[in-house]
Amino acid sequence: MTIEYNIPTCLTLLRLALIPLLAVVFYLPWVYSNIACTLIFFLAGVTDWLDGYLARKMQLETPFGAFLDPVADKVMVAFVLVLIVQQQASPYLAVPAAIIIGREITIASLREWMAEIGQRAKVKVSDLGKWKTSAQMLAIGLLLYREDLLGVPVNAIGYGLLYIAAALTLWSMVNYLSAALKAMSEK
Repeated sequence: MTIEYNIPTCLTLLRLALIPLLAVVFYLPWVYSNIACTLIFFLAGVTDWLDGYLARKMQLETPFGAFLDPVADKVMVAFVLVLIVQQQASPYLAVPAAIIIGREITIASLREWMAEIGQRAKVKVSDLGKWKTSAQMLAIGLLLYREDLLGVPVNAIGYGLLYIAAALTLWSMVNYLSAALKAMSEK
């Protein structure tokens, strides 16, 4: 199988390349590292939106791109959540982060297994998953920034959104598992 390196795939690879850059900047003893990390994370989010948009708009969807895009998303989210939990060590942050990371592993494994039995369509991305992703990405961006902005408690809002994302994560996981169980019982 030949791997096509089109614009959407290159954007996805860029998102993966931003992970070590974000890690280096995260640990730099620089007063603006939180701002730089937030901007890097935002850039990764833009590449995520843009690669999907371009793949559909320009009809450049490939099996490799379909595989790589969610991998890049999950690696970025898990990696940044680990950095944030390490920096702001608290069970109140670790628990929702663990829920989110655990769900990502569970659903990725479920999708792979459902694909093996020819039922992948039963666990496709839902609107609930998109809401979860939006809350999660905004929470992570705010937690990376973490400083109050014009009197707004950015970190506290990030915590709140992370809990919303964790709740949506559990809800969507239950929906995916229910759909998978239903598909299996039909077989």
